[in-house]
Amino acid sequence: MKIIFLILPIFLLSDDSFITNLEYGEMLYKNPRGIGCIKCHGKNGKGKVIAIYLDDKTGRKKKLIAPNIKNINYKTFYYRIKKLKILKKGKWRKIYYSIMPKYNYLVDEEIKAIYNYLHKKDNK
Repeated sequence: MKIIFLILPIFLLSDDSFITNLEYGEMLYKNPRGIGCIKCHGKNGKGKVIAIYLDDKTGRKKKLIAPNIKNINYKTFYYRIKKLKILKKGKWRKIYYSIMPKYNYLVDEEIKAIYNYLHKKDNK
């Protein structure tokens, strides 16, 4: 009985979350509701070849490469995911990436969790 009284406060004071913010970010990065960032940007967000195609004009093979998303700041990361317009040199400009899908369904906390996962120390 004494053991229960000793263990009970530890259980009650523990964090109510089952996963950490970094674990949540990793889960989202690998599969955010169907399409994982990992499929195009690679294991650590440094980018990778998505496809190889034949250029109609030159007849040469070209590579479609997903960009490195590990080395960008949070604001740029957020705006690219949401495909928002930005103010640049006094004019509103749309951030447009025709290949990357729109992730408007991700809430701010989810975007922050993915960003934090990409920038954790051991994710190199």
